[in-house]
Amino acid sequence: MARVDIDEEKQRARERIWALLESKAAAPAGVYGRIPAFFGAKAAADRLATLPVWQAARTVKAVPDRAQLPVRARALSEGKLVSMAVPRLADALPFFLLDPAALTVPPEEAASSHVAETVAGKVGVEEMQPVDLVICGSVAVNRRGVRLGKGAGYSDLELALLQEAGLMRPETKIVTTVHRLQVVDESLPETGHDFSVDLIVTPDEVIACDSPRRPAGLVWEDLDREKIAGIPVLAKRATKRGRPLVP
Repeated sequence: MARVDIDEEKQRARERIWALLESKAAAPAGVYGRIPAFFGAKAAADRLATLPVWQAARTVKAVPDRAQLPVRARALSEGKLVSMAVPRLADALPFFLLDPAALTVPPEEAASSHVAETVAGKVGVEEMQPVDLVICGSVAVNRRGVRLGKGAGYSDLELALLQEAGLMRPETKIVTTVHRLQVVDESLPETGHDFSVDLIVTPDEVIACDSPRRPAGLVWEDLDREKIAGIPVLAKRATKRGRPLVP
């Protein structure tokens, strides 16, 4: 299937889930174009916290979306080190690092993406510790672990950067927290840069997925000039690869 056809199929799947969530009042109005801030997000975080993979984790890489706010807050309150990407990776130091031992505000506040920007230091990938657990948001995910984000591709880039830095170990697990209506039985389209998840956690159940996909790193062929130019760490790497962004 051609790349444009895959992208269109992904978008149709997203729009179907966004419409379903709104029609069933499973998330606040206005979910289109976003990772849905589904009702029951805290219950999903509570269920995740009962799992051994969570309890053993000391370092957590999380997305900044509202749906995963209860997960980030719980991680900080339990003393876990949390990293979170700078919006759109638009900084030479592309990650915020939230150290629970150094917080100047309560964990519930620090976990907010807006507050994190003011209380967390920024770090480069080379300054980060190996990641025990990755928390990602999804628009849709199937029981094999194939997920769709909102379509911007930043989560894939973040994991690719961590992968290339050797921070994603074989035992690192990737988890998504979602509403049950976001879990689909049918296949979902994938491209070479997409990762899949090990576990899906809803307020009602935990779904273990088989044979998760882990791209080895950045897939440069899937990155357009505009995307590379807008992300300093990519622009720098492109220059080192002999692909300077000149007119």
